[in-house]
Amino acid sequence: MWVRQKILKMITNAGHGHIGGSLSCVEILTFLYMGGVINSTPDILKKANRDRYIHSKGHACEVLYAVLARAGFFSDTLLESYGNNGSRLGGHVDSFLPGIELSTGSLGNGLGVGAGLALGARLKRLTYFTYVMLGDGECYEGSVWEAASFAAHHRLNRLVAIVDRNQEITLDNTENCNAHEPFGDKWTSFGWHVIEVNGHDYNALDRAFKKAKKQADRPVVLIANTIKGKGISFMEKEAGWHHRVPKGKLLSEAKKELGIS
Repeated sequence: MWVRQKILKMITNAGHGHIGGSLSCVEILTFLYMGGVINSTPDILKKANRDRYIHSKGHACEVLYAVLARAGFFSDTLLESYGNNGSRLGGHVDSFLPGIELSTGSLGNGLGVGAGLALGARLKRLTYFTYVMLGDGECYEGSVWEAASFAAHHRLNRLVAIVDRNQEITLDNTENCNAHEPFGDKWTSFGWHVIEVNGHDYNALDRAFKKAKKQADRPVVLIANTIKGKGISFMEKEAGWHHRVPKGKLLSEAKKELGIS
């Protein structure tokens, strides 16, 4: 709940932000950093064998900022400056912040970089994992599938892609715009091991990440079924909340549902 509260506060204070897609992947990122999955902490940021995380859906930066603050990469007081002139927290993910490996926001780049990191680890005989968060709308980009083909060809088994499958893009449902389904079959055909998971269930995420780490001969994609706007009832499954800011009565309702006094 803390992360969702911070997301709402950041976006309403700044007057802009991508609230729907940040709320949809809260549990995934929270579990990744605080559920013992990723070997990346503030004290090992310069260690060569730390795990890498790439937030390819970089417009949904608010969730990553909040989770990194919660995990101790920087003070949560920095979140109060989000979106202000001169702030270190801009509207897209920037790598000059502690814990952020790659500046993102131009969709379709993250998986290619992640595949390169995974191949580099193998060549250097390092054992770190690379995790890449993709939006499902982002998977319309051809560069995603070029990277998927490359990763499968090189059997990059320490590469884990996570697709935030909330089924909503800027204006509509993905299946109305350019259908992804059968989505898992497409990843399988590219040579990936596919795991479908409830992206809001910590126990299910725990099992999925454990399975992903055991995959020995190919990259893994977790298709995480989520709800865009999760946690604020009037935003859930509503594409219009991709980039809107609640005000007035709606803001009061959102605060009440998230337990903000």
